[in-house]
Amino acid sequence: MAGHTHIVGAGLAGLSAAINLLKAGRDVSLYEASGHAGGRCRSYHDAALDHRIDNGNHLVLSGNRAVMGYLKEIGASDSLTGPTAPEFPFYDLESAEQWTVALDAGFLPRAMLSKGGRVPGARRLDYLKAFHLAFAGKEATVAQCLGPDNALYRRFWEPLAVAVLNTDGDEAAASLLWPVIFETMGRGGSACRPLTAKVGLSESFVDPALAVLKDRGAEVSFNNRLRKLTIDSNRVTALTLGQDTVNLGEGDSIILAVPPSAAAELVPGLGAPDDFRAIVNGHFRLAQKTEGFSFLGLIGGVAQWLFVRGDIVSVTVSAADDLVEQPTEVIAGRLWADVAKALNLGVAPMPTWRIVKEKRATFAQTPSQVGRRPPARTALNNLFLAGDWTDTGLPATIEGTLRSGVMASDADLENLN
Repeated sequence: MAGHTHIVGAGLAGLSAAINLLKAGRDVSLYEASGHAGGRCRSYHDAALDHRIDNGNHLVLSGNRAVMGYLKEIGASDSLTGPTAPEFPFYDLESAEQWTVALDAGFLPRAMLSKGGRVPGARRLDYLKAFHLAFAGKEATVAQCLGPDNALYRRFWEPLAVAVLNTDGDEAAASLLWPVIFETMGRGGSACRPLTAKVGLSESFVDPALAVLKDRGAEVSFNNRLRKLTIDSNRVTALTLGQDTVNLGEGDSIILAVPPSAAAELVPGLGAPDDFRAIVNGHFRLAQKTEGFSFLGLIGGVAQWLFVRGDIVSVTVSAADDLVEQPTEVIAGRLWADVAKALNLGVAPMPTWRIVKEKRATFAQTPSQVGRRPPARTALNNLFLAGDWTDTGLPATIEGTLRSGVMASDADLENLN
């Protein structure tokens, strides 16, 4: 295939686009401003913990088509782990109640609706509110459709929505939650098994992709920031990368897989989300390994989701704009109190910890910001956009990010044809 696609940004969106283009026989170069690939989805060795950790905690579902397709292409299909059944355990830190949301393998949610399988305090009719999402208008919020005056909202829908949309339910766009439910729960429990990386995010999503790129001759350069796009006759004709200029030929194209603020600075007249939400992750190294489960939803505390991998316990707080402004020592203490209670550790002293703050983790997934998401195609003939902030129809998740890379690269290929 004649021509070359230049991909700017080696996060998951850029990697996804590159893999899809290589599969189609397109020559690819990848440029990354930082010294590593993966963006916010990566692993690294933390000196304080003396352990390898993920930058953030990510849970995917067995029915995430883009995730599974991407992992298959890079030879990492076996790099995820999770329970054999579609089960989501929860613990209420205030009442000490425990329950598990379980789904049947088929489409009909008999287990979830049975008396023993329902969320404590929830009624059968409460579950039917989920269909309100299917008909939600563009301005509707999750809380308006599902709650907030019922136990099911507080103990299932709200924590799910906040985790998926990284936005409080009273302002989160209902239109983004329905596609997630439709593509997973709507296909039955077999599409809803929760999965996490066996070793780390880099080992699952990043390192195998870089190996494929290297094996297929794609050029990947780090610490190489795009400074300027030269535009002429409705197309990009050159890239200024650091002090170097890369000229684009007639059959060449570019995919911008960078944050929305960077894209808006580079592309004249580009509208993009401009409001963001924070995520805080806490990591604690225990004296011994904790067995029995890999993750736990927490209700009534500061921490929202708890993940266990060996002797590392990690917790996540989404929509954390208030928490992120607090000192790390204060955050660690508050999160450890939730961990100790959830794991029944009593008054155990707080172990070695690490707090990771992402002040602009995702765009604010409110109706107004969703309306600012641009499509993959731009007004320039050979310029395309990728990233969880583009209009994929999905929230800013790993699934949405990977799908954005496929959408941008497919648009590039269609344009060439």
